[in-house]
Amino acid sequence: MKKEKLIEKILDLKRKRKAIILAHNYQPPEIQDIADLRGDSLELSLKASKTDAEVIVFCGVIFMAETAKIVSPEKKVLLPVKGVPCDMADMIKIEDVLALKEKYPDAPVVTYVNSYAEIKAVSDICCTSANSVKVVGTLKEKRVIMIPDMNLARYTQRFYPDKEIIYFEGFCPFHHLLTPEEVIKCKQEHPEAIFIAHPECRPDVIDLAEYAASTSGMLKLAKKLPNKEFIIGTEVGLLYPLSKENPDKKFYHPAPEKMLCKSMKKISLVDVVRALENLEYEVVLEEEIIKKAYNAVKRMLEIV
Repeated sequence: MKKEKLIEKILDLKRKRKAIILAHNYQPPEIQDIADLRGDSLELSLKASKTDAEVIVFCGVIFMAETAKIVSPEKKVLLPVKGVPCDMADMIKIEDVLALKEKYPDAPVVTYVNSYAEIKAVSDICCTSANSVKVVGTLKEKRVIMIPDMNLARYTQRFYPDKEIIYFEGFCPFHHLLTPEEVIKCKQEHPEAIFIAHPECRPDVIDLAEYAASTSGMLKLAKKLPNKEFIIGTEVGLLYPLSKENPDKKFYHPAPEKMLCKSMKKISLVDVVRALENLEYEVVLEEEIIKKAYNAVKRMLEIV
């Protein structure tokens, strides 16, 4: 079926199902273009929860769809491709969290939203890459556990020399793979460009950045700043919305082939059609998991 026909069918099915389509910033361009909302994972889930949609089609990875279910338990949440994994979220298990809690019983557990529901459920509070600094700053304890991304934890530690942040040694492979040498080379090739790094990047990469920001933060900075050229230190998919929203500006990537997340490219228009037609694949979570995970998310939302 041709692209135009697929889009036409999606629009028709969306109306029939009273559905809303969400697409993460790293999704393929054709998926971003048919989405009702595009953005960061938590941002999308919260916006969708405020709509009267009965069905949420989340074009992303499994933890994102789970988060949508956590904040909208009454809605049907679909992931167009079954069980799309996240390499970083896969690195940590409940046993790892429980072991850290046992070792440091007085330290609250701050969990990055890029984690599975069962991990959120054994946490004290969640954070995002945009608000981790603020979240940790509101905690009175001098020792904090951050999971699962060690790079986000090390970035957050910069702002609190009086606190000890204990981290689990997980990471996003695509951000962690970016090297200072690749950034320096790109800066030499584009001397007028400023470099924006994602907090999931390694500390020595963030040291080279003029700004560190989440994907939504990068989109805001690109619009706000007077600069005309930018080097973007995150998954290569973000270059599409950046260029689309800022046609008068140029965006470069220091390692486009290396920083491409295959999981984020799995969903196609055909998959979205099938999801809406057959209401698959539905995200199902135990009520107790939803309740406990929501408490960690809610606590974050109350302070940010």
